[in-house]
Amino acid sequence: MEKQRKGLFQRFLDMIENVGNKLPHPITLFAILALIVIGLSAVVSMFGVSVEHPGEEGEIVEVKNLLSTEGIQYLFESMVDNFIGFAPLGVVLATMLGIGIAERTGLISASLRGFVLSVPQKLITAGLVFAGIMSSVASDAGYVVLPPLGAVIFAGLGRHPLAGLAAAFAGVSAGFSANLFLSATDAMLGELTIDAAKIIDPAYAETMNIAMNYWFIIASVFLLTFVGAWVTEKVVEPRLGEYKGDYRENLNGLTAIEKKGLKWAGISLLVSVVLTSLLIVPADAPLRGEEGAIIQSPFMSSLVPIIMLLFFIPGLFYGIATKNIKSDKDVAKQLTDTMASMGMFIVLAFTAGQFVAYFAESNMGLVLGVLGANFLDAISLQGIPLIILFIIVVGFINLFIGSASAKWAMLAPVFVPIMMQLGYSPEMTQMAYRIADSATNIITPLMTYFAIIIAFAQKYDKKMGIGTLISVMFPYSIAFMIFWTTMLIVWMLFGIELGPGSPILYDYNG
Repeated sequence: MEKQRKGLFQRFLDMIENVGNKLPHPITLFAILALIVIGLSAVVSMFGVSVEHPGEEGEIVEVKNLLSTEGIQYLFESMVDNFIGFAPLGVVLATMLGIGIAERTGLISASLRGFVLSVPQKLITAGLVFAGIMSSVASDAGYVVLPPLGAVIFAGLGRHPLAGLAAAFAGVSAGFSANLFLSATDAMLGELTIDAAKIIDPAYAETMNIAMNYWFIIASVFLLTFVGAWVTEKVVEPRLGEYKGDYRENLNGLTAIEKKGLKWAGISLLVSVVLTSLLIVPADAPLRGEEGAIIQSPFMSSLVPIIMLLFFIPGLFYGIATKNIKSDKDVAKQLTDTMASMGMFIVLAFTAGQFVAYFAESNMGLVLGVLGANFLDAISLQGIPLIILFIIVVGFINLFIGSASAKWAMLAPVFVPIMMQLGYSPEMTQMAYRIADSATNIITPLMTYFAIIIAFAQKYDKKMGIGTLISVMFPYSIAFMIFWTTMLIVWMLFGIELGPGSPILYDYNG
């Protein structure tokens, strides 16, 4: 019997899977990119390529040859410093110390379950999407907790469980760059953006902070919650039809000990917030800046340790109340286990750190930024069309490279300088990147948790595969991309700050 010819969409999905599977591991990829930068620096320098520094009138910048005597000395002497100085390394590890305690004691899981189970039935879809979006403060915990919980809740209500799974998955993954709170993602991407901005304007980079997208991501929570719920109830659930399986599911609520833990965690969080506020709110508070400033202040520079403590303290009290923490040895073990789980990221930081440093030292980032900006200016591609094109390009790249930090470590040194040359702030470029990266997470089989989501879904549909799951999630991806991009365009038109002291536009002449 002749095999049925695959449709265009299925062949496209096969192409994504095949190409993505052939890409090297991100650790290897950055090592290769570092070697490419070294080789290109030698070749390009031979041709005497140079540009005028955009921030220093009359200063000519040439590509440095990293295979010259001085270049080789730099490669060896800087290797350890490049690793230690990789912008996201310290902030991610420090933040994860706090988040790790909250996750390993069970606080994150109990909080998510408690919230979803307390939402009225009429709002359960929106509640699932909202909980998924908010789960990004706990890094990847939402992937494990919410999609199966969403399926169980929908099944218990007589609705199609895959619709519940899809709503939760859309919130967790496609809404990863929206939240009411700052998270490790803000710290990780923000440090890379600040480093990239230094290529063009070190003075401007000094004024930036990791909360650079905060106002926009807060507003995004409400937009994506509405869009995600609407897509679930008007598109995905009707398409799935009536569920014919067994609706009887064991939906366990919170135990008495979990409720006690949440109570103590809530009290400790409230006390922590009050005490932190005393360091910020009074006019002469120690974390205020000069003349009582908040935007440019020790407070904005201390967001990482503050985030760490606001997770660590409630996680600690929850663990003590639920007896998951009985002594300091338990705390030490959970912190150690958290750092052990970050092993791949630490190795990635070594190779990525070399690539980023070589790119900057060779001046290729600056030269490429100026030449790229000149090209886009020559073809008159600016404004809204430029931002839309950038989002589409990043969204396409995301289909093949899943890691947000790895991708931005590669793209930031190139695109941040280009966009600064065209008058757009690094903060704006980062937000456009986050929209594209998040919205297409749910339709790439190369996303880390994609296989786990398929396994969850196969409990309700044994035939569920990559193509089927992508077809279920595709409406969310398109809707999130369209509405989120539209919101960014409106933000641009009104010139609203993306976060504290974070404008839309950048004037390198000013």
